[in-house]
Amino acid sequence: MLAHPELIQQLTAFISPATAAEEAFNSTYVKFSLLALSSIFFLVDPFAAIPSFIAITAGVDPIRRRRMARKAAITCFIVLTAFALAGQFIFNLFGIKLPAFEIAGGLILMLIGIDMMEARRSPTQESEVETQDAAAKEDAGIVPMGIPMLAGPGAISSVMVLVGQAPNHWQMLAILASITLTSLASYFVLYGADRVRALLGETGIRILVRIMGLLLVALAMQFFVNGFTDLGLIHRH
Repeated sequence: MLAHPELIQQLTAFISPATAAEEAFNSTYVKFSLLALSSIFFLVDPFAAIPSFIAITAGVDPIRRRRMARKAAITCFIVLTAFALAGQFIFNLFGIKLPAFEIAGGLILMLIGIDMMEARRSPTQESEVETQDAAAKEDAGIVPMGIPMLAGPGAISSVMVLVGQAPNHWQMLAILASITLTSLASYFVLYGADRVRALLGETGIRILVRIMGLLLVALAMQFFVNGFTDLGLIHRH
């Protein structure tokens, strides 16, 4: 028995949105956007910066704390955006090939991820001396909070690698959008640092940082694989 044409149209209309949503999720654009957002956010990692921010802003009134959080987020945005826009120029200027930067970036990400899995900040992002010096500063929003605590070598390397993998304008837009979202999230996390720590607790923050560290190590391994594949040491399947 043949199905009625109207019934076929209804079934097609019912199935099509789900299929379209699945195809959209599996699209190159969505995959690259998720990769860009996750890698940049995990490396900026504003949650791990909460203890340092609270120590630096101890005894500071809410208005100054909010201003420091805003300066840190804006500094992070400016630094990462500058490297995103100048990425190709830097590659050409120093004659650096993408595979070499992928391997170097993967190494930095690996070191940072291992430190995060031990629930501690990597020395490439901040040191104890920098935190102590920042506590004595009148305003530490730009240095060291903005750079290198948020926009550190790992985040910069990740942005540079993503730029090298982004031949199209829409991929560059995805990188810039990821930097913007990460900077906004960093502002709200730092400004509400006391509330976030009270909500998650020290244990909750450590667990969150360890999970992000694990994902970061996996991302570092993917950078290694991409670099070695581009060099021809690993065959593409």
